[in-house]
Amino acid sequence: MSIQYRVAFGKNDEAVDGPDDAEVVVTIAAGDASLGASVAFMQGKLKSTGSTGVLLAALSNGSAAAAISRLALRP
Repeated sequence: MSIQYRVAFGKNDEAVDGPDDAEVVVTIAAGDASLGASVAFMQGKLKSTGSTGVLLAALSNGSAAAAISRLALRP
């Protein structure tokens, strides 16, 4: 199960974590990262491509929230 997380700070300005050939690519705007990953997903602010099952597992175990929070705090 591989996931690439992308937090967008602006056009062509993203913090990225994860392999380029990931099963799932998750994208969220930096301003929405404070909502929490599950809430952002339910509100349609967290976008993903790939297997929804893999994404739901990451949301459930907290790894998505941790990765997004870490990327959103970039210097």
